[in-house]
Amino acid sequence: MSLTSRLGGLAALVLASLALGAAPASADKDLSREMIVGDPSAPVGGNPKGDVTIVAFVDYNCGFCKRSAPALDKLVKADGKVKLVYKDWPILAESSVVGAKLALAAKYQGKYEVAHAALMSLTGAKVPVDKMSAALTTAGVDMSRLAADAEAHNSEITALLKRNDAQARGMQFQGTPVYLIGPLLVAAALDYAGFKDAVEQARARTSAK
Repeated sequence: MSLTSRLGGLAALVLASLALGAAPASADKDLSREMIVGDPSAPVGGNPKGDVTIVAFVDYNCGFCKRSAPALDKLVKADGKVKLVYKDWPILAESSVVGAKLALAAKYQGKYEVAHAALMSLTGAKVPVDKMSAALTTAGVDMSRLAADAEAHNSEITALLKRNDAQARGMQFQGTPVYLIGPLLVAAALDYAGFKDAVEQARARTSAK
């Protein structure tokens, strides 16, 4: 069964409701560093009390994001003192928007990171929506509950994606991925060693202040 069938036309609703170019009404607040790092609606992984925060702007159709995802996950788990803030920024294809909304809807059943990992594992660009659906099902996401949560929380999810987009455009990001690692901005795919080095640099800069 296709995702559109499973979600009762949610995919069409997703695309119709999210105008990525539209800035939120509370733009000044939404573009603040506090909101970029600490948006209460943004999914968080790693150590919530970590001494270094990584903010990851990614798209589920971005090959460079997919290449870096396992390395970032490994770094966060191995380090133990990194807070990871996920910023879904779906800019590459229509299915990117659907994927972002599905991952964020999975958060309401405590499976955002499961959904995120499943979507990042898919190869290719412009991944079909039914392939995304199959990946989430295989990963153990309750698709019936996801459909209900996606509909019930559509306004909150859409608002979060608009804030993410406004923040990325406000900082003049040119594409995905972009990682804010403490005081560092890295607009490139990194391997494990690259993430480890960036975190060490972030800690060194913070301790030097």
